[in-house]
Amino acid sequence: MSKVRTMEEMPLSRFHFKMFTYSSGSAFLDGYIIGIIGVALSVIKTQFDMSLTMMGLLGTATLVGMFFGGLIGGYLTDLIGRKKMFLIDMLVMLVVSVLQFFAHDPIQLAILRVILGIAVGADYPIAGALMAEFSPKKNRGGLLGGINSLWYVGYASSFLVGYFMLSIGDTSWRWMLASSAVPVFLLLIARLNMPESPRWLASKGREKEANAIIQKIFGDNVVMSAEPMSKVKTTFLDIFRNGNGKWTIFVSVFWSLQLIPTFGIGTYIPEIIGQFGFTDGKMEYLGSAILNLIYLVGLIPFLYLVEKWGRRPTIIWPFFISSISLFILGATSGLKMSFVFVFALFVIYGIFNNAMGMHEWIYPNELFPTHIRGTAVGFSTAITRAASATSTFLFPTILANYGLANTLYICGGLFFIGFLFTLFMAPETKNMSLTEASSIKKGTTLGTESSVINKAVN
Repeated sequence: MSKVRTMEEMPLSRFHFKMFTYSSGSAFLDGYIIGIIGVALSVIKTQFDMSLTMMGLLGTATLVGMFFGGLIGGYLTDLIGRKKMFLIDMLVMLVVSVLQFFAHDPIQLAILRVILGIAVGADYPIAGALMAEFSPKKNRGGLLGGINSLWYVGYASSFLVGYFMLSIGDTSWRWMLASSAVPVFLLLIARLNMPESPRWLASKGREKEANAIIQKIFGDNVVMSAEPMSKVKTTFLDIFRNGNGKWTIFVSVFWSLQLIPTFGIGTYIPEIIGQFGFTDGKMEYLGSAILNLIYLVGLIPFLYLVEKWGRRPTIIWPFFISSISLFILGATSGLKMSFVFVFALFVIYGIFNNAMGMHEWIYPNELFPTHIRGTAVGFSTAITRAASATSTFLFPTILANYGLANTLYICGGLFFIGFLFTLFMAPETKNMSLTEASSIKKGTTLGTESSVINKAVN
């Protein structure tokens, strides 16, 4: 008789990479939609008489929408299922992407960007939950962390698309913003063939459907990972109960400390590059795209190290190194340093920032049980996007009133706080099953969950 194995013990296969494609599309769209507004604003501001406040509103509208999308979408993901929510938010994203082309004024555009953000925010908890629930435990960190790399692909792509579309002229911003409809449509078609999560089905008492999916994908003699087979009610407040509150706070805080500087710098990086003295018409947008592609390449070693060294060192030290890089950039910002010097520091900052950013997908999806995984990730997404929206809204005002050096000092200081916070709070979940990771330091036992596997094996 063949040995019975769990889904988390299965080796990497084509199916896992297919699920990675479905899931990473969320990060790509997030990066693309947020990035393209940075280039579009350079054209929009020449056609509309906009104050700094209105500029900030347009820059942050998507993030504001993501607050509501994460908060509501995460809960609905746990309530009605991963696949159904995956398709609903794609349809919303497609329609709104096209409608941006026809916006008549900044207010109308800001409203559309908020709605677009709601759909993007809802996609986050779905994508991470699905990838985590299908991943082998030995590769889960790399797969979840790899999703974050697609954010940089999307972000860099937006600057490349924006750079080439600038030649269209006054209407180029319309084409830029509507261009997100293309990847959204392709992802919608691809997701029609994806399966529902067996772990979610089992948590809702639908064991037969869950087992049918497992057998279809992995074959016979493969069972559910150690998870309760009885129906579990999804309650929003459970993310603060039964030991989950500690991890809800941990994820929300470290994620916010990473994103606040990242979105502020990322949204206005063409202007920052220009203030360093390296501007030549459209070249700052091309430079921004190149920087983000380098960040992507720099992430690849960390996808290996997160499984080799673990979660803690690959989040703690990137916070520290990114903070030091920004402190040095701030200290030398008025000294007319060489392009190579400034570029190298931005590369160091970006690579290590990307390394800690991959934990935005790893920790939230490992530290919570299946029946509230989407809710917890959605709540954390909402909190972090609210913080990011505030920083992105205030960034141009801070930059204008306090100067580049002080702005970089503030960003570096936030990263340093993140270094101290993760040093004392970050848990290690390397090589743990989802059941083990979601029970860590909660004072709970694995008896109920483990009994499912024991019954199946025996």
